[in-house]
Amino acid sequence: MNFELSEEQELLKKTARNFVDKEIMPHISKWDRQGFYDPEMDSKLAEMGFMGVCIPAKYGGSGMDYNSLAILCEELERGDTAFRTAVSVHIGLNSMSLLQWGTEKQKQKYLVPQAKGEKLGAFGLTEPGAGSDVAAMQTTARKEGNEYILNGSKTWISLCDKADNFLVFAYTDKSKKHKGISAFIVEREFAGFSSKAIAGKMGIRAGNTGEIFFDNVRVPEENLLGEEGEGFKIAMASLDNGRFTVAAGAVGQIVACIEASVAYCHERETFGKPIGKHQLVQQMIAEMEAGYQMSQLLVYRVGELKNAGKRNTRETSLAKWQACDFANKAADDAVQIHGAYGFSDEYPVERYLRNSKAPVIYEGTREIHTILQAEYVLGYRTDKRLNNMLPAWEK
Repeated sequence: MNFELSEEQELLKKTARNFVDKEIMPHISKWDRQGFYDPEMDSKLAEMGFMGVCIPAKYGGSGMDYNSLAILCEELERGDTAFRTAVSVHIGLNSMSLLQWGTEKQKQKYLVPQAKGEKLGAFGLTEPGAGSDVAAMQTTARKEGNEYILNGSKTWISLCDKADNFLVFAYTDKSKKHKGISAFIVEREFAGFSSKAIAGKMGIRAGNTGEIFFDNVRVPEENLLGEEGEGFKIAMASLDNGRFTVAAGAVGQIVACIEASVAYCHERETFGKPIGKHQLVQQMIAEMEAGYQMSQLLVYRVGELKNAGKRNTRETSLAKWQACDFANKAADDAVQIHGAYGFSDEYPVERYLRNSKAPVIYEGTREIHTILQAEYVLGYRTDKRLNNMLPAWEK
């Protein structure tokens, strides 16, 4: 196995890091305090080619591999979770789903402008009463002539007020439960569509998150993604991509925690020596480093499986679960290392701790991924896999 980044990946990492240092770091504390989503950031990300980094060039993207997407997400989250989230949702949940499931006409109409960053894509699955339990959704799509009539709502939707196009899931036949869910491409400009941001979030305050509503929204039948009844399958495939980007972002948050903590360890003295000389502080730093190294390996493993076109649901779940937990722990320790200053926004670590909690919950809670991993080991859940990739007790 080769753990070295390619020249192209090294260049992307350097470019993304410089972008974060120049465009995000000088402003993020103010944006976070104000709960301000800077609309110029979307166009700046597009100008850098970041909004289609792993989409093929023939569809307007940069044509890079999946680990390049991971590198980009890692660097963006080092700046702030809000900007990694924008890329995760736009690419991981929406554009990559269009690439996999869309017709050529849908790709030309929606994927190409999204990959170029001319349009922004988002994802609508979660509802007030349907999170992990997808089948509990209430949004419906009724066929009427050559249109579907959508009614319902979605919540905790990233880019709710900013996105141009939404990948939305609704029941076309509720009697079939999971097999009665279908996926639709919904434009903001469709009559009956509306959105509203959620105020008072614990973290990711510089991001735009909220609700979207469908009041007899008429969606052309050509905007059905896949076939009727394939929505659940499409949603799960989309989540494999989204969870991959969330895990990669968590790696970047660990890096941010390490960088801030190391700087403070050299700055602050107690009992006549730098706090980095105290063993219990060193223990926290060491655990951050271990979490970083392990999480990055898990993420890159998923990226290679994706590059090879292999099923990666199990590996993605593990990477998302562990990387997000490591990031949450790293942020908590970073606040502890900073002491009372860690409780103030004079230093960035309190923002890291607030931001680190959401990824532990969304796109599959810690508990959901724990169950998934146990069921794989116990043999209750299986994927089509190569035998030489299975541990001995599963062969």
